[in-house]
Amino acid sequence: MEIFSQTRRPRPLYPIPLILNDGTRTNFGQFEGKVVLVVNVASNCGFTRQYAGLEALYGKFRDRGFEVLGVPCNQFAGQEPGTDSEIADFCERNFGVTFTLTAKSDVRGRNQHMLYTELTKFRTGLLPGIVKWNFEKFLVSREGDVVARFAPTVEPDSLEVIDAIEEALG
Repeated sequence: MEIFSQTRRPRPLYPIPLILNDGTRTNFGQFEGKVVLVVNVASNCGFTRQYAGLEALYGKFRDRGFEVLGVPCNQFAGQEPGTDSEIADFCERNFGVTFTLTAKSDVRGRNQHMLYTELTKFRTGLLPGIVKWNFEKFLVSREGDVVARFAPTVEPDSLEVIDAIEEALG
């Protein structure tokens, strides 16, 4: 886990537009005042089982102001080929997902979603720059600052993720 300085935030995340999995248009501001774990997800990845851990985290901490935002992405070996409705159905049917999912988005490259443009500006530590694979995790504080970043191999129920969430929740 890499902890980031609060002064490194390049711009507020709240105005960034989002399209949710059901087509609803909103912005990251819907999470203002909450701690958010942003995760690029995929249905056909070796890490797909992490959906269960993400849902468990959401269930454990949501009453304290915690959210999970899943961002389906098909940029890594074509591991998220489904439509938005197919992705939602897969997540609910196989993992009981109730946390928020966005519409399928690019998390790197020329068409990178603006949220990931901002999240990946933090270039210190073990995971600098671009997202390298599915299930990379960014922890955003109640104030909208990125406070930690976790590799895909770090399980959602790992002590390092739970400790970071607990600290961010206060």
